Formats: sequence, structure tokens, C-alpha cells
Amino acid sequence: MIEAATRDISSNGLLFVAARLPRIGSSIEFTMDMPSEVMGLDHDVSIHCKGRVVRHQQLHHELMAAAVIDEYFLKA
Repeated sequence: MIEAATRDISSNGLLFVAARLPRIGSSIEFTMDMPSEVMGLDHDVSIHCKGRVVRHQQLHHELMAAAVIDEYFLKA
């Protein structure tokens, strides 16, 4: 398991920062907690995603990886 923080997210992918990055091309699963304000709902939502790492980058000594989201579902 890798602990990471999201830097940017879109409808089909995300950019995250971590001390250790998964290999490019590797499959990943992750859960994101989305605030109610972002989702337009009256409660926060957890979204479980499956995807794959498509690139790495480094900016100001931060290691980042971009991943494509292949499928997702809302967690109850």
C-alpha cells in the first residue's frame, strides 16, 4: 500500500504525490473522499477507483504520478 495525496483530478484521471511511486503501467486501486461541495450533494462521498499509472514527474522535489481511471463506483 502507498499513501498518497491528490494534486489534481479530472473525470478520467488524477495526479498524485507520494514518497514512493508505483511503476508506470501498473494497475492501481484507490479510494478518494470527495467533499459534498464538489459533488453538489448534501454529504461527502467516497469513490473507489481502478486504474493504471501512465507517467511519472518530479516538481520541486515532489514525486508525482499520473493515473488513468478505468472504472469507479461510489462507496456506501
